[in-house]
Order: sequence, then C-alpha cells, then structure tokens
Amino acid sequence: MTEIADKLAKVRRELHASQLAAARLRGSDWFAWATAGGSSVVLATSETGVAEVLITADEAWVLTDAIEHDRLQAEEIAELPIWSHPWATPEPREQFVARCAAGGRVASDRPQADELPLPSPLARARWSLTGPEQERYRRLGRAAAQAMTAALQAARPEWTELQLAGAGSEALWSRGIEPALILVAGERRLPLHRHPTPRDEPLGARAMMVFCARRHGLYACFTRHLYFRTPTPEERRAAAVVAEVEAAAFAASVPGTPLSAVLAAMTAAYARAGQPGAEAAHHQGGPCGYAAREAIARPGNSESLAEDGAVAWNPSLPGTKIEDTALLHGGALEFVTVDPAWPTVSVHGRPRPDLLVR
Repeated sequence: MTEIADKLAKVRRELHASQLAAARLRGSDWFAWATAGGSSVVLATSETGVAEVLITADEAWVLTDAIEHDRLQAEEIAELPIWSHPWATPEPREQFVARCAAGGRVASDRPQADELPLPSPLARARWSLTGPEQERYRRLGRAAAQAMTAALQAARPEWTELQLAGAGSEALWSRGIEPALILVAGERRLPLHRHPTPRDEPLGARAMMVFCARRHGLYACFTRHLYFRTPTPEERRAAAVVAEVEAAAFAASVPGTPLSAVLAAMTAAYARAGQPGAEAAHHQGGPCGYAAREAIARPGNSESLAEDGAVAWNPSLPGTKIEDTALLHGGALEFVTVDPAWPTVSVHGRPRPDLLVR
C-alpha cells in the first residue's frame, strides 16, 4: 500500500501541475506500475489488458468488466477498489470516467478520442524504480537466469531451435515468469540475423538464446551463448569485442547522462576494436523496466538515464552478442540477471557471462 500510495501521489502532482482532472492508465505496463506489480494481462500479445487504472485528485479505481472482477480482486489488486460493468455493455465505463472527471481534461498513456498524452514528467516517472520494485527485479533476474542455464544445460546439438525455445519457455513458466520474447539461433543462422526468431532446424555446434522475461510487469533482458565444441579464436575475439563495447556503455552509464552520449561511447569503442560502423547493424539497447526498452539509445536522443533505473545494453557483431539487465545506483551497477552457475570472464574488473562450452 505504501508503494501504491507513493505512485498515486506522483500522478496527482502531475495532474495538478498540468490542470488535468484524471489519468487513465490502460497499458498492461502502466497497470503493473500503478498496482505494484499487478497484472491485467490475459491475451499476452495485447499492449492493453482487461483492466485499467483511473486516478483523480481524490480517488483511484481499477476499471474492468464483470468477467474479471472477482479474479482481479482475489489475485492481483486487493489494495485498490474495483469498479466493473457488464461485459456486454462497455458504455457505462465511459460514463463513469466522465462523471469522475466532471468535465475536466483526461490524460492517458494510450489516449483515445479527446484524451491527452501523459505529461512528460509522469511518463518518465517509472524510469526510477522504488526499493520494492528493485527487489522484485532482483528476484526476477535471478530466477530468469537460472531458467536460461537450465534450458541450455539440457540442450543437445540435434535439438531444433524451436525445441530450445520451448525448453526456455517451460523453464520460465515453471518459475512464474512470462516469456515475453525468446530468440534462438543455431550455428547456421547465428551469423545471419540479429533478431533470430526460432525455426525448425537443428542447432548444430553452437547456439544463442535471448530472453525478455516478464514478471510483475518488469522485464529482465539478457543473452547467452552455448557451444558443443571449442570456440574458434575468431569467435573468442568477437566475444571480447562486444564485451569491450558493453564496458564502454557501462562506463558511460551514470544517471543524468543522455542516451546519445552512451551510444557515442559505444560507437567509439567499436571503432577502437577495428569494427567502425558496427553499431548501424543493430540497436545498442537502452533503459528498461516496465518495457523491454523504455527507450533506445539513438543519435540525438537527449533523454537521460535515471537514478535507480535499469539498463540493458546490447552490443553485437555477426554471430555474437552480449546483454544483461543492471540497476543503476549513482555511478555503480548491479547486475540482476545473474546465475552463479554460469561461467564468467572478467571484463574491466566486472564478471561478465562467458561462452558456455559443453
């Protein structure tokens, strides 16, 4: 309740500053933020769930239909009152919102009709994570990393990419984690595609798997590599290059730093490693939290890293990639997607994931 109360206070300050009567948080991302990790998700591919949060200067409700009322109250959001309507007649919801707004302006994360976008300070509010959110992130990251290890330890060269993705999905779901994204590439496809959606072909001698794993609305994003043979010197060199680029990103990851400045540091690191222009082949990541990427580091992007925010940088070269989710505390980094069972290599004094050779 303390976390929810603090978030309601943030919303209300922005409502007052922007002369707004109400905010409607429709997206499943914002729903999770406002309810301290509650879920409105039923259809996993939809950005908006089966409920929304309505906040005014004095009150707050979860709005849904009668199908979801009892389940949400029992299992997701007992801390907030729920207002529901018959599923066949959605009009009463709009009438209820209109009464609550009393003719004033309404903002939303996904505005409809004459609604306004959320004020910029509110849209950025979730970039800084509270203490309870950070603890949920730590538990998520640890469990997701263990799921990755379990799936890759079980994999066989004759498995298809689809089989490995299935093993990863099972390992996540069994830990109460939603597999928002699983990418898999075997030996043939790994050098070809940066976003390899899994296909029905054997892994062969090596594989890469990528997770965007979601629980309580938070995303843990990370990448791991598996070898069924000794990596070649060229493969080791490529892995070392992307680790150096990531280290440059970490060195620049100080709260208040513009995303464009982090990208510039990564671009320079590629050039120093003899790979000028490599950043153009794939995005390099950015802050994360209630989205797999709250923003992408692009040239000219003046949005800055937030204190107590999360980042997942994503440098890559053909056939290799590195990625983990980390919390920012001042100038310090805390990796959350860590399984002690996974092999590591030291990069600028930090333990980073090594290639798993089986």
